[in-house]
Amino acid sequence: MIERYSRPEMAAVWSEKSKYDKWLLVELAVSEAWAEDGVVPAEDMAKLRSAAYGIDRLNDILAVNRHEMTAFLTSITENLGPEGRWLHLGLTTSDVWDTATALQLVEAADLLDREAAALLDALEEKALEHRRTLMMGRTHGIHAEPVTFGLKMALWIDEMRRSRKRLSQARETIAVGKISGPVGTHATVPPHIEARACRRLRIQPARVSNQIVQRDRHAQFVTTLAVIAASLEKFATEIRGLQRTEIREVEEPFGAGQKGSSSMPHKRNPELSERVCGLARLMRGYAVTALENVALWGERDISHSSAERIILPDSCLALDYSLNIFAKVMRGLVVYPDRMRENLDATRGLLFSQRVLLALIDRGLAREEAYEIVQRNSAAVLDGGGDFRETVESDEDVTSRLTRGDLDGLFDHSYYVRHVDEIFERVGLA
Repeated sequence: MIERYSRPEMAAVWSEKSKYDKWLLVELAVSEAWAEDGVVPAEDMAKLRSAAYGIDRLNDILAVNRHEMTAFLTSITENLGPEGRWLHLGLTTSDVWDTATALQLVEAADLLDREAAALLDALEEKALEHRRTLMMGRTHGIHAEPVTFGLKMALWIDEMRRSRKRLSQARETIAVGKISGPVGTHATVPPHIEARACRRLRIQPARVSNQIVQRDRHAQFVTTLAVIAASLEKFATEIRGLQRTEIREVEEPFGAGQKGSSSMPHKRNPELSERVCGLARLMRGYAVTALENVALWGERDISHSSAERIILPDSCLALDYSLNIFAKVMRGLVVYPDRMRENLDATRGLLFSQRVLLALIDRGLAREEAYEIVQRNSAAVLDGGGDFRETVESDEDVTSRLTRGDLDGLFDHSYYVRHVDEIFERVGLA
């Protein structure tokens, strides 16, 4: 991931140092497991605990032998004595690589969960603040009936909570190690060694493996991240829509000195939300690649490896960044209730059309006849101007069935928010 979209903590998880540090953790955890069986002498194990690699030396060796694991091991063992022979005992590259990758993914998942929780806090604050802030609900981009901005936030909150559950499930799925030797038969490293090593690393051993941890696990993880990104894209798209000049019901935070355009000084663009949308597209592509990595030849090939060097770190980095900046958007979001009310009134009462329809049906009209009456009056307002209530009050088909008092009760915005508190309770918002 480019530096612009890489936050320090997540970048550290996916650094070369972090990878090799975790490789060493796995190697030592296996050595400790062998030592419990007396295979590795206690005095040798004591020396192995101080084993270290050198990045520069590793890269020098790698330039010659072109095998990352053996370069890593050589960079360690050339600074050890005879005790170095116990490293990688019975293992194959994927034992170390896949198990260490699980450690990286678990660490990344914990960081992502923290950012998701921070976004939820920001959403909850806005939901409670705007529980009863009336705004126009839109379907197909067209005015429908009123909602509140708080209800819109409650919807997002419920979705983000599902996202955290999915992330927790994906974390559990990926938190497995594989210490079963070539092709996974445990011929060179018994199951109890794997169990001990994984216990030290605080992950579970895969119940069965071939030469690798099965990539359906990684596919679940990456697709989970893509689903979360898709939700963020949905939220960000809504912010973008509501910030349009013609609507302008909300606005991203815009700092002093910030510039929106190189040529038009008046511009305030929803560029953070647009960035979230763009990165979500990237992550959907990574999800496809993760799914294609599931099918490998025989007990394994390494067609997945080159792709994973990109999609695993980048999907984590992209989502970490997206969660963080969208939380900033929501914390600093400017909401314009007066503008919401202006837009609510822009169609001059047409939002009450269903209430008039239902009232006419209640007075005995067939639905089709009632619909035709209300649609006819609605079209007159849409096409010719005027006010919807005044229009229906001049229609004998309406006034012969509904009194002025009836219409007073129908043209009431509070009708649309009478269940807001109940919905908030269902979502668990105080």
